Amino acid sequence: MTFAGQVALVTGASRGIGRATALALAKRGAHVVATARSQGGLEELDDAVRAATGQGATLLPLDLVKEAEQLDALGPTLLQRFGRLDMLVHAAGLLAKLTPVAHIMPRDWNESLAVNLSACWRLIRTADPLLRAAPAGRALVLTDHRAEEPEAYWGLYGAAKAGQHHLVLAWAREVASTPLRVALADPGPTATNLRQVAMPGEDPKTLRQPDEAGEWIAAQMEAGFGNGAVLRA
Repeated sequence: MTFAGQVALVTGASRGIGRATALALAKRGAHVVATARSQGGLEELDDAVRAATGQGATLLPLDLVKEAEQLDALGPTLLQRFGRLDMLVHAAGLLAKLTPVAHIMPRDWNESLAVNLSACWRLIRTADPLLRAAPAGRALVLTDHRAEEPEAYWGLYGAAKAGQHHLVLAWAREVASTPLRVALADPGPTATNLRQVAMPGEDPKTLRQPDEAGEWIAAQMEAGFGNGAVLRA
């Protein structure tokens, strides 16, 4: 029960890596605050947490595009309810469309940046004070190798993730003199819905499973990591 008494905020927690991470942190004793767009997926997570730990999670259904401004109230809400925030895992992401850069439509551009970049900025703004105040605050933001390795047709997704990559590492430098540790985490190819859409011909059985990725992320939180690190599975 490494994280007994601690509070962990996990985004994208209704499925895939976010769900697996939330469950792995709960099994280690953390009280998980789970946010995602799907109410049903969050309720299924809560059932899994209760079955594994005997305790429930706090569920916050939230659409990062349509309800983005509600993210700004998340930090004050957590402070009022729990008085603390020890961990942040930002696992929410959106593939958007794989298309030539010259064919990117404004709606797709705005949606990709809203989920993959702007939501991260809002999370940092709202969670930073609480994480700085924690005895050993930790924040992991999921990244992808496309943030550093441009590829044809991946420009929309890659540009948003590259912006997120830069933003998080700049934040890490800004908190270097505090106990808070901030890093990026790349679990590598994982059998998620996002991966299936991007690579429909790929056999998901040949990939790392979400539960493995979630355990890996929880283990990084448990072991500790260097500020500004880019962790790769």
